[in-house]
Amino acid sequence: MGCAPNASHSPVFLLLVFSGAEVPPIVLFVLFLAIYLTTMMGNVTLVLLISRDSRFQSPMYYLLRGLSVIDMGLSTAILPQLLAHLVTHDPAIPAARCLAQFFFFYVFGVTDTLVISVMALDRYMAICDPLHYHSMMNRQCCARLLALCWVVSVVHTMLHVGLLLPLSWPADAEGNVRLLHFFCDHRPLLRASCSDIHPNELAIFLEGGFLMMGPCALIVLSYVHIGATILRLPSAAGRRRAVSTCGSHLTMVGFFYGTIIWVYFQPPSQNSQDQDMVASVMYTSITPLANPFVYSLRNKDVKSALHRLLRGGRVAS
Repeated sequence: MGCAPNASHSPVFLLLVFSGAEVPPIVLFVLFLAIYLTTMMGNVTLVLLISRDSRFQSPMYYLLRGLSVIDMGLSTAILPQLLAHLVTHDPAIPAARCLAQFFFFYVFGVTDTLVISVMALDRYMAICDPLHYHSMMNRQCCARLLALCWVVSVVHTMLHVGLLLPLSWPADAEGNVRLLHFFCDHRPLLRASCSDIHPNELAIFLEGGFLMMGPCALIVLSYVHIGATILRLPSAAGRRRAVSTCGSHLTMVGFFYGTIIWVYFQPPSQNSQDQDMVASVMYTSITPLANPFVYSLRNKDVKSALHRLLRGGRVAS
């Protein structure tokens, strides 16, 4: 469709998803502030424990530490800006800041999905090939895999930012564009644009779909082999122990990938803005909050190290 003369490449966006909410802004502010602070404290605690305790030197904990750093970045890309809007009652965000938020959200979000798939590979090696686990999944290998996740994520994000830059948005008399969302996400920006967004949609379904399906395939294949290996274990205790190391990861895989697929890979006509917003809150706020608890604080070693730290004792160095 064509753009009106008032269309702009760099308008001021108004994030209005909570402007007409029945819940008072102060209640939403306290809620999201509590989520953000808990997310940061949980992930910072996990990073410090893994970094300072010599018992957490396995590849699994190295990847968990990397995931915690990514989760802190994902929350920080979204929630401080939302909190500022709620406390000032000013939903405006300039185009440059909006694209910057989109960039960092995408970088941290995509890296999160890739690291989760690397963690599935780690579980596969630990359970299906334990004799070669420490030689194959050593620290150097984990560092290279994490670096690869970051590189792929940045390149992927730059592609989508580049496709957003030529778009125009129809602005009102004051130069504002209304977005019914709480941050600068892909779908709301495309819905509000008056430009041809077919290249953007094509990139989401082809390049973005390939980037999603690759990690998903790695996770599925890893757990198919893990399941077959667990069924062959002779003792029930061994099977329970193997399942316990994978249950938390599988829970978060379903939660995180499910919400992302729900938002980004349905045809726009089948996906309402309210559904987008609810799913976005889940993977931008709740998932980073839940990850340190689901992945690690259920772990006996982590809990014992945390108890020693809280009692004033020293972790093993």
